[in-house]
Amino acid sequence: EICFDKAYWIDRTEVTNVQYGSTGHGTGENQPRENLLWSEARDFCITRGERLPTEAEWEYAARGPDDLLYPWGNDLEISRLVFDRNSPGQTADVGSRPAGVSWVGALDMAGNVFEWVSSIYARYPYDANDGREDQNDSTSPRVYRGSNMSYLDYAASAATRFRLYPTDRDWFIGFRCARDA
Repeated sequence: EICFDKAYWIDRTEVTNVQYGSTGHGTGENQPRENLLWSEARDFCITRGERLPTEAEWEYAARGPDDLLYPWGNDLEISRLVFDRNSPGQTADVGSRPAGVSWVGALDMAGNVFEWVSSIYARYPYDANDGREDQNDSTSPRVYRGSNMSYLDYAASAATRFRLYPTDRDWFIGFRCARDA
């Protein structure tokens, strides 16, 4: 269990190509902006007066107080997310599966693209004071959460976590911003 010291807001959707001002792998204006370095996602949020959510914040927004496997419950329902079973091999416009909304109103927290969070990859339990929230560490692997449109069923869960070095980019990782309330 994690207790948050302060309330926060998290974006309803991933940052889109039009919001970012350029396109990634997906070129539609309202598709999620992906193929960014962790630092590019972090810096974009900063320009908006925001930040990347911590891993704990992201997970709580996606899974809720009931610790659900998916934002909508514990059963995979393919109509609620964009992934390999219902996607033609591209991302979809953000929010295109409104039935997949999380308990806080956030969309696409399972499916479409994975999402960078601020946290350095470290073992659970999560401890914000163990160095994993060091925003100046430019070498340790960072966490990305959620799932993407071309992954297998087991990775569609909002409980899934992966890591990538912040100097690497991949077409399937986007992001959303958060801010203190």
